[in-house]
Amino acid sequence: MQMPMAEAHGHHDSGMDMSAMANDMRNRFLVALLFSIPIVLWSPIGRDVLRFHVAAPFGVRDDVWSLVLSLPVIFYSSSIFFRGAIAALRARTLDMMVLVAVGVGAGWLYSLGVTLSGGGDVFYEASTVLATFVLLGHWFEMRARGGANDAIRSLVDLAPPMAVVMRNGEPVEIPTAEVAVGDLVLVRPGAKIPVDGVVEEGESDVDESMVTGESMPVHKEPGSTVIGATINRNGTLRVRATKVGADTALAQIVKLVQEAQNSKAPGQKLADRAAFWLVLVALVGGGLTFVGWLLAGRSASQALLFAITVVVITCPDALGLATPTAIMVGTGLGAQRGILFKHALALEMAARIRVVVMDKTGTLTRGEPVVTDVVTDGIDEEELLTLVAAIERESEHPLAEAIVRYADERGIRPAEVSAFEAIPGHGAVATVDGHRVTVGNLRLMEREHVSTNGLAARRDELAGSGHTAVLAAVDGHVAGVFAIADEPRPTAAAAVTALHELDLEVVMLTGDNRATAERIAKELGIDTVIAEVLPADKSSKVAELQASGNKVAMVGDGVNDAPALAQADLGIAIGAGTDVAIETADVVLMRSDPLDIPTALEIGRGTLRKMRQNLGWAIGYNAIALPIAAGVFEPLGLTLRPEIAALSMSGSSIIVAVNAVMLKRLHLPMAPATGDSAPATSS
Repeated sequence: MQMPMAEAHGHHDSGMDMSAMANDMRNRFLVALLFSIPIVLWSPIGRDVLRFHVAAPFGVRDDVWSLVLSLPVIFYSSSIFFRGAIAALRARTLDMMVLVAVGVGAGWLYSLGVTLSGGGDVFYEASTVLATFVLLGHWFEMRARGGANDAIRSLVDLAPPMAVVMRNGEPVEIPTAEVAVGDLVLVRPGAKIPVDGVVEEGESDVDESMVTGESMPVHKEPGSTVIGATINRNGTLRVRATKVGADTALAQIVKLVQEAQNSKAPGQKLADRAAFWLVLVALVGGGLTFVGWLLAGRSASQALLFAITVVVITCPDALGLATPTAIMVGTGLGAQRGILFKHALALEMAARIRVVVMDKTGTLTRGEPVVTDVVTDGIDEEELLTLVAAIERESEHPLAEAIVRYADERGIRPAEVSAFEAIPGHGAVATVDGHRVTVGNLRLMEREHVSTNGLAARRDELAGSGHTAVLAAVDGHVAGVFAIADEPRPTAAAAVTALHELDLEVVMLTGDNRATAERIAKELGIDTVIAEVLPADKSSKVAELQASGNKVAMVGDGVNDAPALAQADLGIAIGAGTDVAIETADVVLMRSDPLDIPTALEIGRGTLRKMRQNLGWAIGYNAIALPIAAGVFEPLGLTLRPEIAALSMSGSSIIVAVNAVMLKRLHLPMAPATGDSAPATSS
């Protein structure tokens, strides 16, 4: 049902069209409402039901006055139905628009004929009230769909509006939209990188969390790729643009959201087919009703009244709205939480998941380094920490930040540093309190000719248990090892609990060693651990879980998870760093918050529930209303006038739209207040 809407308007691009269409629909509805009220007052309903007895102004007949009032409703408000009906007939199909156009047009043209031939029974009010209620239903639908588009707009706003490019060796500021592939872009510290590209000059750490969810800044040097809309932290970079405009990673994400909103779930395709047959039933039924009442000896006006009522009541508006509104609200609800459903199918599948498989690093853990152990050799820990923290304060490396945080928590006072030298990719050397201190990896120790024999075994052991070992040497002798590891995300335990509450089995799948995996799993309360899995084997592990007949969701964040994401019934990319993960997954969690996993599945369940309720309501409603409209129960005094039919038909649509919007009140898992992961999309 939503396609003819778009056709009637011509295809706009999706930037502003939904809110513009919603406003247009509102204006058409208000005009129709404004003119329908007096038309109803001067109609038989006004006289007989509402006891309204006022002569029409200027001494004209009531029906002539109603005709004049109906003109704006027919030629402005209802024009969208006539245009939509013509478009549908040209495309050799029948849809909602055809039905509304027949319902509105037949009643109005018949009344026009009666008025022009000297007066009699007219029902302008039936046509205008029908138009009013259908427009109200449409306006509701547009609003439900427009809400989802706000989420897209907040994503688009992530990209910087201006970029600095080098022209003849001089920096020139131009709109980001004008950057071409091959341009050399200058990115200063603290600025957003405008487009996707490759670093040609400079070194820096880049915060990619808003696009990839990677919480540790990523070191960039000549040859590294960078993503548009990410933030350059500390160095100046010159970036050669490789993807601009619609090709950038951010634009691709936006495109995915739009595709999801326009894609049709299997339930939706069913509804479209049902709508076609309902329109056919309505038109044939209306014709048979008209002929039947004429044969029964009723006047043409009475027979037409019954026929129009049948056409109006069968309007599959509610059926056409049933699944798209639920999908729109579901995808919009997700997008507000930074959960992007790439297609309607993902929403339906989310409702059917029984097992959730999660990658460990970056998914359940922060991907942010924390000092877990300090081993010293021949020196007091506090003294070592004083010397090392002094150097690390000068460095901007994420591992350095971990050591500085560790020192700060223990109240270590900063010491004097001189002759500081950072060795990118290795570590740093400096003089602290008269000592030459070296902090970094094994390669730096070798470069500085420091023997690591004393702590070699301990270092290897720590490195073997999933820790990063940072070595510290004082005056040419190795003095200590700092074990740095990833710790669980603050919401990871809550996420596992929430998944258990949804009656789901939780499995951790990781390439990490079993000891580290078991440690994290125990901390989080995870049922099953599959550790030491090679990236290539991840998908076969998922297939094994599927073999038992369960629907499996896989949650991952990197290239190595992509095959498993594709294999799973539902692939969920968390913080979807890599393009590959985004491309392969069905759902993308922008915020890298594990709690969004149960949220996504809960939204899927809620959406499917609403789809079923809405389809059931729409079909049941039509089955009951049709015989009443056709006058089958007239002998019992039970009949419907077309305007009452229009009211109940639109009421049915509004119930469906409101029922879908009620999805927004879905009780979703809430994060414990940690302030850890702010949403990447503004809600």
